[in-house]
Amino acid sequence: MEILLAKNAGFCFGVRRAVETAKSAVKEKRSKDPCAVVYTYGELIHNRTVVEELRKEGIVPIDSLESIKEGDSVVIRSHGVGERVYDILRARGANIIDATCPFVANIHRIVNAAYAAGERVFIVGDKNHPEPIGINGFCAGSAEFIESIEDLEKLKGKEGILVVQTTFDSKLFAAMEKRIREEYPGIRVNNTICNTTLDRQAEAEQLSRKCGAILVLGDRHSSNTKKLLEICKKNCISSKIVSNKDEIPIDLFKNPAIIIGIVAGASTPDSIIWEVIRTMSEQDKANAISTEAEIKETATAEEAAKNIEDIAVFDEDAITKTIVRIRPGQILTGTVIQIVDGEVSVNIGYKSDGYIPRNEFSNDPEADPAASVKPGDEIEVEVLKVNDGEGNVLLSRKNVESQKAWEEFSADAESEGKILDGVCKEAVKGGVIVVLDNGARAFVPASQIANKYVADLNEYVGQPMKIKVLEVDPKRKRIVGSHKAVLRKEAEEAKKAIWNELQVGEHRNGIVRRLTNFGAFVDIGGVDGLLHVTQCSWDRSIKNPADVLEIGQQIEVVIREIDAANKKVSLGYKELLPKPWETAEERYPVGSIVEGKVVRIVDFGAFVALEPTIDGLIHISQISIKRFAKIEDELQIGDIVRCKVLSVDTAKKRISLSRKEAFIEEHPEEAQAIIDEEKAARDKVRQERQEKRQQEEEARKEAAAARDARRKQRDEQRAERQERRHREEPDYELPPVEASTTSLASLFGNIKFDEEGEN
Repeated sequence: MEILLAKNAGFCFGVRRAVETAKSAVKEKRSKDPCAVVYTYGELIHNRTVVEELRKEGIVPIDSLESIKEGDSVVIRSHGVGERVYDILRARGANIIDATCPFVANIHRIVNAAYAAGERVFIVGDKNHPEPIGINGFCAGSAEFIESIEDLEKLKGKEGILVVQTTFDSKLFAAMEKRIREEYPGIRVNNTICNTTLDRQAEAEQLSRKCGAILVLGDRHSSNTKKLLEICKKNCISSKIVSNKDEIPIDLFKNPAIIIGIVAGASTPDSIIWEVIRTMSEQDKANAISTEAEIKETATAEEAAKNIEDIAVFDEDAITKTIVRIRPGQILTGTVIQIVDGEVSVNIGYKSDGYIPRNEFSNDPEADPAASVKPGDEIEVEVLKVNDGEGNVLLSRKNVESQKAWEEFSADAESEGKILDGVCKEAVKGGVIVVLDNGARAFVPASQIANKYVADLNEYVGQPMKIKVLEVDPKRKRIVGSHKAVLRKEAEEAKKAIWNELQVGEHRNGIVRRLTNFGAFVDIGGVDGLLHVTQCSWDRSIKNPADVLEIGQQIEVVIREIDAANKKVSLGYKELLPKPWETAEERYPVGSIVEGKVVRIVDFGAFVALEPTIDGLIHISQISIKRFAKIEDELQIGDIVRCKVLSVDTAKKRISLSRKEAFIEEHPEEAQAIIDEEKAARDKVRQERQEKRQQEEEARKEAAAARDARRKQRDEQRAERQERRHREEPDYELPPVEASTTSLASLFGNIKFDEEGEN
C-alpha cells in the first residue's frame, strides 16, 4: 500500500489563527479564574471533534447572544459575522475577540464600500453557510445569492459588484466568471476565493487522477470538505469522507498494491491526519505478517500431505473429523485472535477465521470491543455469512446477545407491564425499534411514542427511551411497548410530588401553556396554575393576557393560593415586577427627552401617558413657545408629543414635562425664528397699544377741556342771568326783629289739674 498526502492538508491559515486566538484568550482568562470560559458565536470550525476538545478547554460555542452579559468574552470565528452582531455585542458590553479570516474580512470591506456607494451586491456561494451570511450582513442583508450557473440569470440587465465565498469550487467559478464577463458587462467581478482553497482543490484534482482510493479527512458538515469530495469523485469513484481513524474502510487493506491519496479539509487538525496515516501504516504491516503466516501454514500442510502420500496411509474418517462445517445462523464458540480498530478477529475452527464488524459486536453502539474482550477470550458468535465475498466469515456477537436476552425475557411470566430502559435505534413503518438494555428489541407504535402526534419519528432515533411492555409474543419473538404510558406515569408521579412541595409565597419558574381572555395557565413543573389577567401587569388597562404574555414564554411566578382538594393553584406575576413609579426616576431622568400620548386636557395643562400607568403633566406655560388662546389650539387628545422631563417626584407620583423646552432643544434654529417672530408681534402690539393710549389720553384731555369750557360758559351764563334779575326786581327793606318776652310758664300757668291729674 502506498499513501500519498496532499501538501495543503489540514487547518488553513484562517482556521489555525482562529483556534490559536481562542486558546490564547481562554488561557489568559483562566490565569485569573480557573473556571472562566470564552464563548464563540457558532462553532469555531466545522469539525465536531475539535469543537468538543475546545469545549473541554473552556471554549464554548453558543448559537444565541441572549445569554451574553457585560464582560463576557466572545470570539468571532473565521467565517466572520455581519455588522449587526458587532452592534449587539457592543450594546451588551461584551469583550469582542475578532478572529475573522483576513480573506473574509477583505470581502466585508469590498461589500461595505459598494453598499455605501449605492451599488447592488451579488454573492456567489451557499446562502445558508455562515460565511456568506456574514458577508450579507455588511450590506444590510440586501445581497442576492448566486449558487449555480443557472442562477446567473439573476444578473440580467443589472449592475453591481460580485464577490465569492472563499471556499467555493474554483473550477465552477472560473466557468461562471467567463460567462459573466461575456454576458453581463454591468457586473464587476471580485474573485475572492482563498488562495489556499485554490491550491487545496487543485491538489485534490491531481491526486484523484492517479490514486485507486481517496480519503477526504474532515467533518461531514464542513463546506470545503464536501467540495473536496465532489472534486475527487469526478476522477476516483472510491472517494470517501473519513472523520477519524475509526472510519477507515477495511476494504482498503485487502489490496496491498493500492495507492491511497489523502486530502483534508480546512477544519481538519493535524492530529487527526497523522492518526489516520499511522493507523493505515500499522494495519498494512499487520496484513503482511498475516499473509506470510498463511504461506508457512500452507507449506506445512503440503509437506504433511506429501508425507501421508509417501507412507500410503489415508484415513478418510480422520480427515473428515478435522473439517468444521458452518452455516448462516449457526451459533459457535470461538477464540478472540486480535482486535483492530473495533473489528474483532475470531478463530472458530473453520478453514478461515471469522471477523465481527464493530456494528455487529454489541447492541450498544458506544461499546468498545477492546474494552470488552481481549485476545484469548472465548465468545459466542452467530454466523451471518460463510463467505463475505473476500473469503472471510462474517460473524455477529450482537445477535447472540439479543437471542439470550429474548430467552430470559420471554421466560419471565411477569414481563408484561414492566418498565424497561432502552435506546431508539431506527424509525420503521408505523413506529420505532427500541433496543432494550438487556439486548432485546421492542417495537413502539407511533401512537404510543408521545402524548401528541409526532410528524417525524426520526427525531427519536439515537435517543434514550423508556417503555412499558404492552405485549410479548414468544412465537414471533416480538415485544410491543409504549413510551407514552411511561410519560403519563412519570407526569402523574411528578404532579403528586409537586402538590406535596407547593407552598404559598413560593417563587417558581413556569412556562405559559395556554391563554384565555380571563388569564393564563402556567406550567410550574407538571401542574398548571392560573395567572389571572389582573395579575399579569401593573397596567390596569390590560384586558387580555395576550397583550403581555405569549405561549411558550418562560416566566417567574409566585404562588398566591393553593386549593389541593380541587387541584387549583392561583399565581401572581406582577408582584415580581418592579412597580412603575419605583423606577420612574431611573427610566425618565431629568433633562431627558421622552415621547407620549396626550390623554387628558385640563384648564392648567395637559396630561401625557408615558406608559400605561405613568402620566406626566405639561403645564399650560410649557405647552408651546407660541402664544395661543386655549390649549386645544395646540394639543388634542390622542396627539403623540415629545417633551423634556423637568422634574420627577416618585413619592407624589408626579412628573413635570415641557413640550416647549423639548422643541427648543431639538429644533433650536426653528425655535429661535418663532421666538423672534413672537417678539416682533408682541412689540408691534405693544406699540399699537401705546399709540392707542396716547390717542385716548389726548381725546380725554380734549374732552376735559371741552367740559371745562362748557362749565365756564354755563357759569358765565348763570352769573349773567342773576345779574339780570337783580336789575329787574324792585328794591325793599326788611322790618327789624323785635324782642319776645313771652315764656312757656306764662302760657301754661292758668291751667288747673284734678286729683287724678286730669284737667
